[in-house]
Amino acid sequence: MAKILISRDGVLEKTVQLTKERMTIGRHPHNDIVLEHQTVSGEHAAITTILDDSFLEDLYSTNGTFVNGHRVGKHHLQHGDTLKLAKYSIDFVADGIRPISGIPAMPLVLPPARIEVLNGSNAGRTLELNKPQTTLGRAGVQVVVITRTEAGFAAVHAEGDRIPLLNDAPLGKLPHPLVDGDVLDLSGTRMAFRLG
Repeated sequence: MAKILISRDGVLEKTVQLTKERMTIGRHPHNDIVLEHQTVSGEHAAITTILDDSFLEDLYSTNGTFVNGHRVGKHHLQHGDTLKLAKYSIDFVADGIRPISGIPAMPLVLPPARIEVLNGSNAGRTLELNKPQTTLGRAGVQVVVITRTEAGFAAVHAEGDRIPLLNDAPLGKLPHPLVDGDVLDLSGTRMAFRLG
């Protein structure tokens, strides 16, 4: 289970396990994680966790939400990310995939997959999906993250105001499983997901 370490002025104040699918952070007492400082908005941010993926969302806070020094609206959290909410520094700690107790972990074996660019000056170029996560797009504008999971590959709109499309429908902030032949559209650049 992922957790966050909350510090202020270099002093660790609390450690919070991300036990719920969506946990809100803010100054008001109804939040799941309460940060009692006037520079924190009443409802500042939220962390949504689905399986082993966590996503940070700024809730239109006054002073903004930052990850590794960059202001974000929505962000796919990675192990070791440092969040800044007003006076607070928050370290994100992912725990990785947990094997079921008593059963040895099996190696992750998935068929090879790639992204093929369908149009524009890079048409025909391919990108092998051989890492746990592959990022597509431009930071701050439009970012899609493709994640390898035990069940296969999934895409999520991780960052930016422009909504990417998956098979001509908006790709949301929750992971969407990919199947062979799916077409992603990032700002007019069309890319096909190829399996095998």
